[in-house]
Amino acid sequence: MKNKIFQLTNKNGLVVEFISLGGRLTSVKIPENNSFVDVLMGYDTVEGCAKGDAYMGAICGRFANRIANGRFSLDGKWVQLDQNNGTNHLHGGNNGFHKKYWEVKGINLKGNDSAYQLSMISADGDENYPGYLKAEVIYALNDDNELLIEFKAVSDKKTIINLTSHPYFNLKGVGGGTVLDHLLEINASFFTPINQDSIPTGDLKAVSGTAMDFTTPVVLSERINCNDQQVKLVGGLDHNWVLNKKERELALAARVMEPVSGRSVEVFTTQPGLQVYTAMHFDGTTTGKGGHLIMPYSCIALEAQNFPDAPNKPAFPNSILKAGELYHQQIIYRFGWEIK
Repeated sequence: MKNKIFQLTNKNGLVVEFISLGGRLTSVKIPENNSFVDVLMGYDTVEGCAKGDAYMGAICGRFANRIANGRFSLDGKWVQLDQNNGTNHLHGGNNGFHKKYWEVKGINLKGNDSAYQLSMISADGDENYPGYLKAEVIYALNDDNELLIEFKAVSDKKTIINLTSHPYFNLKGVGGGTVLDHLLEINASFFTPINQDSIPTGDLKAVSGTAMDFTTPVVLSERINCNDQQVKLVGGLDHNWVLNKKERELALAARVMEPVSGRSVEVFTTQPGLQVYTAMHFDGTTTGKGGHLIMPYSCIALEAQNFPDAPNKPAFPNSILKAGELYHQQIIYRFGWEIK
């Protein structure tokens, strides 16, 4: 089972594949001219996934994104985590959920053509997080070309949690060059500005009049190449947007479209935030699918989640999971294409 590739399909010919290691999404194959275009960056083999980029397509947890200085306070006591991103804790640590092998079984889920349940146990003290935590993820695909990712978790002790999926998309297809010509739209009037360590300052800043305004579709190159201080801090986009939605409401977060092919991906979520990352850390030293080198800006990640450093920012949405309480969030990626 560890080396098996699991497949979700629908009547429209869309195929989504994943593996048990990290629950990693490994391909999204959009039908075209009796063949397909794979719009998900990644690797050709399971072994390649294990050796390649740590978070490519993976489930990230227990706490996705960054925690400043790798620590947080719980009931008046400091908990120290891995500092695996400079001084920050990132995506659950060196051996977070992205490194775990998930148990996978096929299930029937009403309204979906195919579905799987992934489950995993994270022991008390795993990566120094408190609590024995049972985690469950559902992957399901329906005939509206919607990939559902549903997260559930329960802990026997108070802990923190923030789960997300980390797929990288290039809607031109693998090997199609950069995504700088893609159009990005984000349903957010505010974002959380960052400091030089990529940690939110704690402020919510209006996007209006800034390079972070994607309330209408914008060509990515216009913002990546601008002189905005927030963009220059990281050399692109690696920021969290405050979504225009009610708490736990399943609502549109963002839309990305590639104008030549007409392919698109929309993100819907119950989560309060969306991290958009334009893949600046790739430098051409990693070989991906089809022997293509993975270059800067060759893909874009759309990670629906809680805000970065939420455990240390009381004004940010709650990230504490009480003992016996159910953590439950959803992300939907809806794919669109022109029939050819």
